[in-house]
Amino acid sequence: MKPRSFTLSLFLRLLPVLALAAALPWMLAYWMDHGWLVVVTSAVILLALMWYALHRATSPIRSLLRALSGTTSSYRDGEYNFGVHWRSNDEFAQLVKAHAELGEVLREQRQSLVQRELLLDTMVQNTPVAMLLLTDGGDGIQRVAFSNIAARKLLHGGWKLEGKRVQELLDTMPIELRNAIARGGDSLFAVREPDALEGDEDDEQIYHLSRRNFHLNGRPHELLLLRLLTAELRRQEVQTWKKVIRVISHELNNSLAPIASLAHSGAELVRRNRFDRLEDIFATVEERARHLEGFIRGYARFAKLPQPQLQTVVWRNFLHGLQQQIPFRMEQPPEDLSSRIDQAQFSQALLNLLKNAHEAGDDSGAPDDAVELRVSRLPHWLRIEVLDRGSGMNEAVLQNALMPFYSTKRNGTGLGLALTREIIEAHGGRISLQNRNEGGLCVAILLPHD
Repeated sequence: MKPRSFTLSLFLRLLPVLALAAALPWMLAYWMDHGWLVVVTSAVILLALMWYALHRATSPIRSLLRALSGTTSSYRDGEYNFGVHWRSNDEFAQLVKAHAELGEVLREQRQSLVQRELLLDTMVQNTPVAMLLLTDGGDGIQRVAFSNIAARKLLHGGWKLEGKRVQELLDTMPIELRNAIARGGDSLFAVREPDALEGDEDDEQIYHLSRRNFHLNGRPHELLLLRLLTAELRRQEVQTWKKVIRVISHELNNSLAPIASLAHSGAELVRRNRFDRLEDIFATVEERARHLEGFIRGYARFAKLPQPQLQTVVWRNFLHGLQQQIPFRMEQPPEDLSSRIDQAQFSQALLNLLKNAHEAGDDSGAPDDAVELRVSRLPHWLRIEVLDRGSGMNEAVLQNALMPFYSTKRNGTGLGLALTREIIEAHGGRISLQNRNEGGLCVAILLPHD
């Protein structure tokens, strides 16, 4: 059925008022013949009747507007259990219908939001990572705004932490955790059990602390994430030891098996008084023994890397010295560019990278001068790049190349890049690998630089 026009509905409601207004001049003309008192009295009565008729005619509309205002306030407060009804089939009915549809949409969105919040809260509360949300209450004192179950169990015996002063909470924490929080940033640290014996690593618990800062409702907040890594790291440690044993066993077998075989052959030749092949046998035995010696020395150097002995090194002179040991191209760094590094360790790290770059170029047929070294200044950092024209690395190799004992070479130990990474990180720097768009690999080193 087609909706009735609101103008027609209002006209029908105001028809009595209009009739009185039309009759008013005739009535006034008639009453004026009977005196002014009768005219005034009659006019007042007519105006009162008109006001009453107008008020009654517009009463449903005013009631509807009040109802719509009330439901809008309810929507603002999150209440959606109210409805508005309009009996007429006009434009106001369409407005009421649209208002009801809006309320239904808001109600469904609110229910969906509540369900998502419930799901998120369940996940946060039941995650094994201890979560603490800290904020300044406006009095300059940092307090706990939120904590999950893991945080309450780890730091407060399962009791509620919300509203507690952070400083009071720190006073009850182990000294290792207090130091980690005081240092700022992310960190990995071990906490010893109070009754643990000296040197007993089995009674150590290893944690990773992660910190994030953000603003919420115009106020700064800090999120602390504390994760227990003991079981995971020990599992990784076992896997690493297994891999180390496999690699060492492989290298020992590759060297000892031919040595034993050649020694047996040499003994047979001596028994037969045939000495013509002994020189080749001894040379092969020496070569395999020296290879094994170098392999073991490399493992020892990686396991016992000393602390860097820092000294001021001028990069132009330092790099010229490296060019005497292995060829590479470079742009001359500024004469005044210097850093405090361990010259011996950093030479070893760069020689490893330059050697790898030459080997990558040899495999792809690139010329010897394709290896390039670049040094550039960045704000607070010095960037060193070793670039080659090899075939680059696939994603799997890029992700694992810096891990100890990982190698794609047939006779590789997987210690060259790992040792380089240890040296760089011991200097407070970072190392990264990425394929070049024009082909080849870029190994980038970032060193702190004032």
